Amino acid sequence: MTTPGEGPDPGEPTDPSDVEPAADDGSPAGRAPAPSARLGTSTFTIEGRSAPALFVVGWLASVLGFGIVIVGVLSGGGPAGLGLIVVGLLLLSVGLIAAAGSQGIERRARGMAGYAGPSPLLVFAASIPVSILAVIAIGVPLGLAGVALDGPFGALLSVILQALVYVALIRLLVVDTGALDWRAMGIRALDRLAIGEMIGGALWAVPVIVATIPVSLVLLRVFPVTPESPLPPTGEAVGFALSLLAGAVVAPFGEEILFRAFATTAWVRGVGLRQGLLRAALVFAFAHVLTTSGSSTGDAFGLAVVGFGTRVPIALALGWLFLRRGTIWASFGLHAMFNAILLVIAEAYQPI
Repeated sequence: MTTPGEGPDPGEPTDPSDVEPAADDGSPAGRAPAPSARLGTSTFTIEGRSAPALFVVGWLASVLGFGIVIVGVLSGGGPAGLGLIVVGLLLLSVGLIAAAGSQGIERRARGMAGYAGPSPLLVFAASIPVSILAVIAIGVPLGLAGVALDGPFGALLSVILQALVYVALIRLLVVDTGALDWRAMGIRALDRLAIGEMIGGALWAVPVIVATIPVSLVLLRVFPVTPESPLPPTGEAVGFALSLLAGAVVAPFGEEILFRAFATTAWVRGVGLRQGLLRAALVFAFAHVLTTSGSSTGDAFGLAVVGFGTRVPIALALGWLFLRRGTIWASFGLHAMFNAILLVIAEAYQPI
């Protein structure tokens, strides 16, 4: 049930007509906005802003950081190139976090209904450079100490750091600012009820996989590529156990926190049930093909399209289940079981 002054419970199906639509830049629809209501993150002015300094830092640091990263990548590697990339990522991280903070302040100052925090897109964008920096900060010392990071252990470390970054950014930019609290995002205690929700969610894994198969077959007919798992088969017990922990526990947990608990809740409160569910699902699918590469431009494009298209069914199912049950434990159960089944199949049928 929704109490006065609160947005809809993420577990309660919401009629879009019950939610006051809002553009993603925070401008409420259905009424003529005041001059300050037009100040989105893409409006280049500090006049009338509640946090002008934060807005300036966000834009300048983001643009400068991105430019330095590009220069570092094009420099051809080496210590100087790596140094430029690290400096650029630091600036980019500061800029995107500042931009998200600025946007949240502007939205709260305008008294937005439903959700008055930073856009999930901006928070997700900030998580990318921060996650890369975290991996560098932990991985470089481990590499110098002789710890192999190019296998299952490295993948597990990467997803752990990524999940921690997701939680930290949502805490900093959303929870601590009062835009949403953990309970409103469907994050409840891990108790017997939560375990029951996980089991119920896991039961949906096989039907979702079955629904994904025809989508995959059609896309592979159009784009004859060979998709590779981000966690390839290891051929040995310890490696497979690490891959299973990374792919079926840690990664699903972090992604459910970001894409379902935060993004789906925020967008449903801002633009309504259907649009919110669709936005979060498409961003989830897109996030999984950002690092796609191939032997040629055509091959990379085909892999990206296939990867995106085959993730849309599971993304929609996860969002639907989260909203229906009102807890991330249900969608986590589905996500974990879905990934586990695919990892087991890949391990069992790896080429000899």
